[in-house]
Amino acid sequence: MAQKIIWTHEAANDLEAIAEFIGKDSLFYAASFVQRILTVSRSIFPFPLRGRIVPEFSTPNIKELFVKEYRLIYRVEETSVTILGIIHGKRDLKTLWKDEQRQN
Repeated sequence: MAQKIIWTHEAANDLEAIAEFIGKDSLFYAASFVQRILTVSRSIFPFPLRGRIVPEFSTPNIKELFVKEYRLIYRVEETSVTILGIIHGKRDLKTLWKDEQRQN
């Protein structure tokens, strides 16, 4: 199935913004969180279908894994997995996606 992980510009920006936010209190925890996200994203490779379907989209190939209180959202394709975003679990995903004009 999927053979490579691709990060969208939006997902990379999400990770950077989260790291900056956490880094205001602790650079150690910011770095630790970034490492955790990267580890989880790499772990998608062998089993890309293991995440749950994102309820807001109800599209079978749009999945998510939780990392602490954040949702790592990704799209499974034939030869790749695309990381679409990293969104705090309390945020309204549909509104955020629409406001930022993100693509599934």
